[in-house]
Amino acid sequence: MLKVQTLVEAQIYPNADAVIADALRHLLRARPELKIQLAIYRYKNENISLAKAASLAGVSWAQFKDILLEKGISLKLGVETLTEAQNEIQALRQELEATR
Repeated sequence: MLKVQTLVEAQIYPNADAVIADALRHLLRARPELKIQLAIYRYKNENISLAKAASLAGVSWAQFKDILLEKGISLKLGVETLTEAQNEIQALRQELEATR
């Protein structure tokens, strides 16, 4: 079994954190369902917006909303602070720009 430290010692990566970050990036690229599961977890537990969670999942806002509803997860509607509103607006702008 290949070890993280071997990749560092071979000077392929500068440190163990870089190996792990690259491995996770490739894992999420190869298994998109994990990105969705992670986005759902963060939406439920880290108080991120629906738009931000959709972006993390790699799907549209509407698709992510449908995924949550299919899984019986309640939507968090509306924002409670001005900062949350500004973050939501920024996330939606980024999603719109990505679709152009």
